[in-house]
Amino acid sequence: MWRYTHPNSAADEKPNLSWSLILRVLGYARPYRRIIIIVLALILFQTLVGLATPLILRQLIDVTLPNGDAAQLNVLALLLVAIPISTSIVGIAIRRLDSSIGEGVIYTLRSQLFAHLQHMSLRFFTNTRSGELTSRLNNDVVNARTAITDTLIGAITNTLNVIFTLAVMISLDWRLTVIGVLVMPLFFLVARRVGRILRTIAREQMDINAEMNAMMGETLNISGALLVKLFGRVDMEGDRFAQRAARVRDIGIRRATLGSQFWAIVGLVGVIGTALVYWVGGHFVLSGVFSIGTIVAFAAYLSRLYGPLEYLINIPVEFSTSMVSFERVFEIIDLPIEIQEKANPLTPAQVSGRLTFEDVTFHYKTSGEGLLTEVKRYGKVESVTAVFSGSAEGTANGATAPPPAHQARETALTGISFDIQPGQIAALVGPSGAGKTTLTYLIPRLYEPTGGRILLDGHDLRDLSLETLSQHIGMVTQETYLFHDTIRTNLLYARLDATHEQLEAACKAANIHDFIMGLPRGYDTVVGERGYRLSGGEKQRLALARVILKDPRILVLDEATSHLDSQNESAIQTALEAIMAGRTSIVIAHRLSTILAADLILVMDRGQIVERGTHAELLEQNGLYAHLYETQFKQQDVAEPVA
Repeated sequence: MWRYTHPNSAADEKPNLSWSLILRVLGYARPYRRIIIIVLALILFQTLVGLATPLILRQLIDVTLPNGDAAQLNVLALLLVAIPISTSIVGIAIRRLDSSIGEGVIYTLRSQLFAHLQHMSLRFFTNTRSGELTSRLNNDVVNARTAITDTLIGAITNTLNVIFTLAVMISLDWRLTVIGVLVMPLFFLVARRVGRILRTIAREQMDINAEMNAMMGETLNISGALLVKLFGRVDMEGDRFAQRAARVRDIGIRRATLGSQFWAIVGLVGVIGTALVYWVGGHFVLSGVFSIGTIVAFAAYLSRLYGPLEYLINIPVEFSTSMVSFERVFEIIDLPIEIQEKANPLTPAQVSGRLTFEDVTFHYKTSGEGLLTEVKRYGKVESVTAVFSGSAEGTANGATAPPPAHQARETALTGISFDIQPGQIAALVGPSGAGKTTLTYLIPRLYEPTGGRILLDGHDLRDLSLETLSQHIGMVTQETYLFHDTIRTNLLYARLDATHEQLEAACKAANIHDFIMGLPRGYDTVVGERGYRLSGGEKQRLALARVILKDPRILVLDEATSHLDSQNESAIQTALEAIMAGRTSIVIAHRLSTILAADLILVMDRGQIVERGTHAELLEQNGLYAHLYETQFKQQDVAEPVA
C-alpha cells in the first residue's frame, strides 16, 4: 500500500538515539520472544505464499489457456481461492499475536508509570498538570508501543516482501525490474513534498480542534456553566464556539482536498510505472523475448514492491516518533522519589502520639529538578495555554512555575519547635500564608523538612515506615475531595474492612447519618464529580466521618468545621472532642470555639511561631494573637468548650 510520512510524526523532535535507549526499549519485548519468533515465521509463510499468485496468473495465461488444459485450469482456480484464504487466516493470527505483544507492552508501561507516580511527593503533583500525566499514561505509552510492534514487525514484514519480490522479478527479467524501480524516485519526491504540507495542515487542524475542545471543557462543566449563566454570556459563548467550529470545518475541507490531490498524484505515479512495464514488456513480447503472462506477473509484483519500499523509507520517522514517546515514558520512571523510605524502617506496634518539632525549616524548591520537561503536544487540550483569549503566555506543558512564596518570602517555615503530648490539642493560628498548612503537610511526610527533624514518640519520621505514618495519622483538609462514586465507597477508602455498622457509627459521630438515610439510595448514593452534588458542609461532614472511621492516633484538621452552620458545628465539635481524647490533635483554627478547646495555641506569622500559650496567656501578651482576637474571633458565637 502507498504510504506518506504520517502527519502526526514529530519530525522536528530529535530523540537521543543511543544504544542504551534502544536496548532498554527492546527489553520490553524480551518477555514476548517466543511470540515474536512465531509471528516472524507466519510472516515468512504469508510472504512466500503471496508471491505465488502472479506466477499462477502467468501459468494460466501462457500455458493453461493456450493448451486448453481444463484439469490444470481447475487446480489453478482453486489455488487462486486458497491462497488469499490462507494468507487472510495467517494475517488474522499475526494480528492477534501482534496485538498481544503491543497490549502487553502498554500494560507493563502503564503499570510501571502509575506505580511510580503513586510514590512521588506532593511537590511533583503541585508542579505538574494532570493533563500532562494523562498524556504520558495514554498517548505516549500507545505511541511507544509502535517501536516494538508496528515499527519492528512492519520493518521485518516489508523487508521480506521487498527482498523476495525483487528476487522473483529479477528471475523473470532484470530489465523490467530496473524499469519498475526507476519510477520510485519520482514517487518519493512527490510524497515528501506533499507529505510535508499535509503534516503542517494536520498539526494546525489538531491545534484548532484542541482549542475547540478546550473551550467545551471549560464551559460544559458545572463550574463553567454556572459562571456563564451568572454573567449572562450564553449568547457570546455560543458565537465564540461557532467561530471555532467554523475554523475546524474550513481546515477539514482544506486537508481533505489536498489529501485527495496527493492520492491522485500517487495513483498517477503508479500508473506511469505500470504503463512503462507494459510498454517495454509489450515490445519484448512482440520481439519474442518473453510471454504475455510474464508482463501480467510483473504488473502484479509492482504493486507488492512500491508500498513496502515506501514504508521502509518512512521507518526512521516512525522509529524516531516512538523513541520520543519512550523517552517521555522513561523520564517519569527515572524521576527520583523525594520521600524515600529507609531499607529497614521502624514499624512500632503501638503509637502513643507524642509529636515533636525540633528547629524545623522548610522551603519549596524553585528549580525544575525532579519535575517533567516541557513537551509541545500538537492537538492536545493541555497545550492550549489560554482557552478564550488565545494568549501564549505562561507555561505550556510539563513542569509549571513554582508556587509563589508565602507572604512574599522564599522560606515557608523557619525554626519551628514545639512539643505536643498524647491527648493534647494544638491550635495553629495566624494570618493567611503564615505557613500553617505547610506545617501540617510535614507531619504525614507529604513534604520533607529542609532542616531540623520531626519526631513521633521519639522516632524521627524518616526512620518510620510510610505505612506506619499513613496508619496512625488522619488528616482532613479544608478542600474536601470525594471520588465520583458512592458514599459507601468514599467512606471505605479510610478502612477497607469496615462493617456497615461501623460506617453508620462514624457518620452519626459526624452528624451526617440522618442526611444520608434521607437520600433515595442511602449509602449507595453517588456523590458526583468531586462531590459536587453535595453542599460544602455535607462534604466536610463526610470527610470527618471518613477520618473518624480510620480511627488514627494523630488527627490533623485544617479547619474541619469551616463550612458548617452553628448547629452542626456544635454537634460535630462535641463528636470531635470525644474522638480527640487520648489522641494528638493539630487543628488549623479560624473559629474561637476550636481555639478555646486547645491545650496549646501556636501563633504563626511569616513561617515562624511568634507566640505560644493558652488563650488567656496570649491575651495578656497583647501581641499578634490579641490583635487577631479583637479583629476576627471576638464577634463569633462561642459554644462552651468541653473540658
